[in-house]
Amino acid sequence: MEHIVNQITLVGTLADIPQFSHENHGRQFFRFLLYVPRLSGTVDILPVIAEDRLLRTAALTVGGSYRVTGQIRSHNSRTDGIRRLLIFVFAANIQPDDGPPVNEVILQGPLCREPNYRRTPLGREICDVMLAVPRAFRRADYLPCILWGKTAQEASACHTRDTLQISGRLQSRVYTKLTEDGPEERTAYEISALSANILEE
Repeated sequence: MEHIVNQITLVGTLADIPQFSHENHGRQFFRFLLYVPRLSGTVDILPVIAEDRLLRTAALTVGGSYRVTGQIRSHNSRTDGIRRLLIFVFAANIQPDDGPPVNEVILQGPLCREPNYRRTPLGREICDVMLAVPRAFRRADYLPCILWGKTAQEASACHTRDTLQISGRLQSRVYTKLTEDGPEERTAYEISALSANILEE
């Protein structure tokens, strides 16, 4: 089996009542949102999918504070002929936790497309990469990551199939998409890297 590095730990507030998501091999899964504040005061609103047995054990209540551990997953969804990459947290464990907010991610995988390096109007360096993080049964999760400053410079020299190990946080970002029916507000999810290492073959 592939070497898998995909870990996320969140501590945040339950935003809504879990809603049924899907059933797989007789197991039912539910989706809910977790509010996780940043130090800046901005709040990331993160989607979590968990099996019903975890929800029963944790006895979730809206407004309660919980620790969620698991992996970041991706899923290609096609609606009305439009394909979207859905990003979510797949929970392995949920427990009550009244501690401070936590948002910690560790990922490792090869780049599945060339890095996109750019500068903001204020001169800040940014590099977008897409990691193909291995999953069991020869599957992979395709996860967008954003790197900053010197780390962005170093990543910009990488190429497809180079392997990165990234630590950071999962963040949400609201943007406006222009569609045939007019402007539409959407939410994107990406991993903001605090550090990144380029691994040798």
